[in-house]
Amino acid sequence: MKLVIVGGVAAGATAAARARRLDEDASITIVEKGPYVSFANCGLPYRLSGDIAKRSALILQTAEGFFSRYRVDVALKTEAVAIDRAEKTLRVRGPEGERSIPYDKLILAQGGTPFVPKVEGVDSPNVFRLWTIPDMDAIDKYIAASGAKSAMVVGGGFIGLETAEAFIKRGLATSIVELTDQLMPPADFEFGAQIAAAFAEAGASVHVKRSLARIDAANRSVVLDDGTTLPADIVLMAAGVRPNTELAKAAGLAIGASGGVLVDDRLFTDDPDILAAGDMVEVTRRVDGAKVRIPLAGPANRQGRIAATNALGGSMKYSGAFGTSVFKAVDYTFAQTGLSEKAALAAGLRARAVHVHRPHHASYYPGHSLLSLKLVYNEDGRLLGAQAFGKEGVEKRIDVLATALAARMGLADLAELDLSYAPPYSSANDPLQMAAFAAQNDLSGYSKAIAPREAAVLAAKGAEARGGAENVAFVDVRTFGEYLKGHLAGSIHLPLDELRDRADELPKGAKLLLVSIAGFEGHLGARILRQMGFADVAYVSGGITSMRLFGGFAEEEGEPQA
Repeated sequence: MKLVIVGGVAAGATAAARARRLDEDASITIVEKGPYVSFANCGLPYRLSGDIAKRSALILQTAEGFFSRYRVDVALKTEAVAIDRAEKTLRVRGPEGERSIPYDKLILAQGGTPFVPKVEGVDSPNVFRLWTIPDMDAIDKYIAASGAKSAMVVGGGFIGLETAEAFIKRGLATSIVELTDQLMPPADFEFGAQIAAAFAEAGASVHVKRSLARIDAANRSVVLDDGTTLPADIVLMAAGVRPNTELAKAAGLAIGASGGVLVDDRLFTDDPDILAAGDMVEVTRRVDGAKVRIPLAGPANRQGRIAATNALGGSMKYSGAFGTSVFKAVDYTFAQTGLSEKAALAAGLRARAVHVHRPHHASYYPGHSLLSLKLVYNEDGRLLGAQAFGKEGVEKRIDVLATALAARMGLADLAELDLSYAPPYSSANDPLQMAAFAAQNDLSGYSKAIAPREAAVLAAKGAEARGGAENVAFVDVRTFGEYLKGHLAGSIHLPLDELRDRADELPKGAKLLLVSIAGFEGHLGARILRQMGFADVAYVSGGITSMRLFGGFAEEEGEPQA
């Protein structure tokens, strides 16, 4: 068996190691365009920041080590230029010129390449990307040699933000520019706002709904599309990643609608002797069956393992991915799994969502911090996705919810999960379960929730519109002190503990939307009013905490006008 793998790093290197464990006699060759066959590309920003002290820690295996351990031949600095499917040969170009390598089975694992927009000055010597170890070395060397004091990051996704954090830790005055209306575009808007606030808290300037117009290397600055000029001794381009499909396209292999190489559930292309894995392939999104690209290291490694198994005669199936990911936002963590609310709605699903903001462990135990958690679900009570943000306990909740998605658990299952509890780690009812309770209450009608984005839109329309055709009244149930610090313009203030005695002050026939700090007291107030005969009552999920993340409405301080 002659197995040839194009590309190393995650999927390719994993495939080669797996293939050797399956077949000691197979001839295995990796063709890698770069100088390293297996390195931790996810660790590059953390080496740049100094969190990873040793550069050598990023090199997981050398070509010599791969041969010594696995008897895999590795051709470095060698580019695959053509596939002859009829002859079953791969044409490559390397330090020794061009040659053909015969194969019985071929695995394509070429990953992706950062997209660099064509703007004036993009070829300047202070413009970089961060994708490989040489990229990292070049940035590190430039900062040291130039005495850089400022940095501009173009792109607010994973790579851009992780590198922005590295620049901040290196003491560079850092700006981030993102074309969409939020950082971390795959997330829902309120989490993008929290991530932006985390970077602003660390000293970065964030510019959303902006693009790069020009790089002025001579004056060490950049100009945005609105004319804003920002200092930029160094510029990092991280505006997205495109799959490396040129070789596959030239060979006539099918490409999916998402732009990735089309594969079946065993990772075979439409050629029975060619498989593909990693960032370059189109996979199934497990929540709804959509065909998408999910360029993450975890799925790439698992696909490499499966592709090697099937190339050597096995029959393992790849069921797809949920897109579970986690990201360090300076002193905070953001994680998500499955569909965001906006992705679910874009997919045509009748999705609903609840937000909770809870202490990450028992509030009476010292050291708790706020955890924001959002569950996305459909009208049948099936979980569709989740997102979380905070300083502690974020990823463990999302990992539980990723497992719940894989098991096709519903809200009732989540509510009854037997999770570990002790005051230093969680609460008797974990924030995850509190979110599940809220979602159950919403679906059953026991305590209807209105999404904070909807509430923010209604609040922005002003008191006149709310009292008109829509006949909506916001009722603030926070304490007097909380209300004084800031409340919705035109809202009615009835503290929760006075609600029973003062309910006759509420407008008759209006839809009442209860606002609290984070949603829970609003839920309690809604239950009181429902039992007092008020039929059209809902509380704002996530309370004013979530509404402020969406913004766009007027707030006032002080006592209400007489």
